[in-house]
Amino acid sequence: MLKTFSITNIGKKRKTNQDFVYTSEQQVGMLPNLFLVADGMGGHNAGDCASKMTVETIIEKISVSAETEPGRILEEAILAANARVREEAARSPELEGMGTTIVAAICDGSQLFVANVGDSRLYVENSREIIQVTRDHSWVEEMVQRGGIPRAEARNNEHKNIITRAVGAEETVQIDYFKVALQEGDIVLMCTDGLTNMLEDEEIRMILESSRDIVEKAEKLVWAANERGGSDNISVILIEPVREAED
Repeated sequence: MLKTFSITNIGKKRKTNQDFVYTSEQQVGMLPNLFLVADGMGGHNAGDCASKMTVETIIEKISVSAETEPGRILEEAILAANARVREEAARSPELEGMGTTIVAAICDGSQLFVANVGDSRLYVENSREIIQVTRDHSWVEEMVQRGGIPRAEARNNEHKNIITRAVGAEETVQIDYFKVALQEGDIVLMCTDGLTNMLEDEEIRMILESSRDIVEKAEKLVWAANERGGSDNISVILIEPVREAED
């Protein structure tokens, strides 16, 4: 059983919302549920076209996939989305250069399956800590890993928005996969960088811990990011696994 809530907000500085979110607590194809967050990039309508197209293609491919392993199902769907975004960009000059991040999650009992491309993130939070499960595919993260930039300075670096992987950017796309064992009391947070560029991880954890329910948690995160400047679109999905009551 799951409790989930999603929200997307244009922020204070953007004229359009290029984020796209999807949640299904019900079965999608062979998967027990499906959660997707995409953050599009590109001029004019290209960014929102890329994120919407990617999410829709992933859902379509998962719905008809004959695969049974979650990682393989996600891989097949994301590769198909990459091909479609590139085809549409090649067909329409106004969409040239479009792309998007994607983070996908499936909650199967106490197991969480995750796939990501780009710098949209998935965290697992509980009363003790908040853990970033995904790794950003960004120039700044690569510099941090090499020791060129201290972790504390990464969020405010002038190059923080340069991503090194995106759906639609190259002929093929490299996808990262993670499998997480969820514990009682864990909350899963999926979000775009409109949240994480505005708030430190510990600030996010404090908001999640100080809010009474899943709706308030998500709404307070968006409010806090906008209060801090709201420089980008802000999207949040929260997932709370709920244990079945024993007889």
